[in-house]
Amino acid sequence: MSWKSKKEQTVPAKKKDLTKLKTPHTYAIIFFVVIFCWLLTFLIPAGKFSTHTIEYTDANGDTATRTVLMADTFRYSYNLDTDFVAQALTDISKDTALMEELEVDPDGLAALMETDSSAWTQADLDAVGLSDDEMYSMYGEEFYDTSKKLHKTAKIWGTDDFGGFGFLNYVFEGLVTGDRSGSAVGICALILVVGGAFGIIMKTGAIDAGIYAFIKKTKGLERLALPLLFILFSLGGATFGMAEECIPFAMIMVPFVIALGYDSIVAVTVTYVASQVGNAVSWMSPFSVAVAQGIAGVPVLSGATFRLIMWVTVTLASAAFMMVYAERIRKTPEKSVVYAGDAYFRDRMDAVTDEEREFNLGHKLILLEMLAVLIWIIWGVTQKGFYIPEIASQFFVMGFVAGVIAIIFKLNGMTINGMASAFQGGVADLAGTAVVVGMAKGILLVLGGSDADVASTLNTILYAIGTVLEGVPSFIGAWFMYIFQSLFNLVVTSNSGQAALTMPIMAPLSDLVGVSRQIAVLAYQLGAGFVDAFTPVSASLIGVLGVARIEWGKWAKFQIKMQAFFFIMGTIIIAIAVAMNFQ
Repeated sequence: MSWKSKKEQTVPAKKKDLTKLKTPHTYAIIFFVVIFCWLLTFLIPAGKFSTHTIEYTDANGDTATRTVLMADTFRYSYNLDTDFVAQALTDISKDTALMEELEVDPDGLAALMETDSSAWTQADLDAVGLSDDEMYSMYGEEFYDTSKKLHKTAKIWGTDDFGGFGFLNYVFEGLVTGDRSGSAVGICALILVVGGAFGIIMKTGAIDAGIYAFIKKTKGLERLALPLLFILFSLGGATFGMAEECIPFAMIMVPFVIALGYDSIVAVTVTYVASQVGNAVSWMSPFSVAVAQGIAGVPVLSGATFRLIMWVTVTLASAAFMMVYAERIRKTPEKSVVYAGDAYFRDRMDAVTDEEREFNLGHKLILLEMLAVLIWIIWGVTQKGFYIPEIASQFFVMGFVAGVIAIIFKLNGMTINGMASAFQGGVADLAGTAVVVGMAKGILLVLGGSDADVASTLNTILYAIGTVLEGVPSFIGAWFMYIFQSLFNLVVTSNSGQAALTMPIMAPLSDLVGVSRQIAVLAYQLGAGFVDAFTPVSASLIGVLGVARIEWGKWAKFQIKMQAFFFIMGTIIIAIAVAMNFQ
């Protein structure tokens, strides 16, 4: 036997370490989700609901309005039955009072009736003032050609102006959706401004010096900071729906938590995840519970005692779950899936000289100024209704003033040009995160959007789930409502938006299933809150992960275990609520 063959026999084959498999990039994950959603649109026909505006009493006792869908008006997308429509238009044209009520253009209607009716589409009816909802309210499905259900499937390439929306344009289309106060444009702009502001602040060295000063003075008691911070961020989520506000807080918490010996996953958990835990079990959030209760016809802020007990229990249990993981990482940092990525923060902290670690007056003034601005932001959000534009403005002020203080006290050789370069660097660091926000929004666009009164695949899925749940036992019905709300949040992450889309169906469905509408609201808030900490479609989560330099795939490896923990708690809460007939 040769030496080579002996060696092959004695040396064991090297096993493949499955834990070392490379995690897909967030961009790649979203791309394949887009492909999957696009394929769904070939299989599932588009559908829509009629909508109406309802009034309800909000958390402040004021009358608020919300446009919601009408659950019994779902219909698939069809072509027009042009023969029926032609006769209907003839009848309408003879009824002057009806035309005035519908605000129909008489001249436009007369001109339309002179054209070939076989070529008419809903767009032609819209042009003369006859919307699909109005026709449906008068004639039901009689004015449709119901022989064929239509699909709303995007083309491969194209724009709205040239060939129609193509799914390969999901990045651009996602980035330009919304407005300055929402996703994706508003949040993308907020991320870039906050990144620039903190670029200046980090350049001053104030945060690094403050972290070292804190660690030096606490001497081992710093571990108590994590559960206390978790409770505070959970309270923020429960009281004013804290979400986007976590992005700038994470920029402070990530280096702080890593300096304590933990990892960036712990930093994201103690900030963003904690806020969504609070949101999931809130007793007073104006953006989730109050809206859902108003739509469901339940007294706003009712059931607060049950929810307060739920908040305390779930928050403490979640903080304990985090600390078990955190202590395991503190003892063996190499076990963290983000250990290599966290080297950026560790190296930066190690590179700080003893002179730079000195906590001087300039650093103290910058941290005091940051605290003042954060208090200003919280006051503005809770008392004045500040949102994305105002928050971005306040953080720009924070960065600018910090830079001026650094120039006055000559911190890190700061100059006016240095401020500009630091701002540019901060923007560049988060530019990739801003792109992810737009890409994630593109998923919703491929499914046809989230408007209830526009035909889409998403509306059909919503209707189908509601239909499936009819007639099942009470607990099973309530539990499946919770599961459905959790899955729905993977696509629609806006709390108020999800309430407007789902509660008009879930509230009456709860009557049929035999549980209270309060439980339907509970299922909504648990599903919408917990899954916000996981879904790659959440602009706020992606923003925080970008700050922490964590790819979503690596985040999912940790968070999937916490989501299982959340799901078990949610199931127990639903079971208790059904058993006690929570009202």
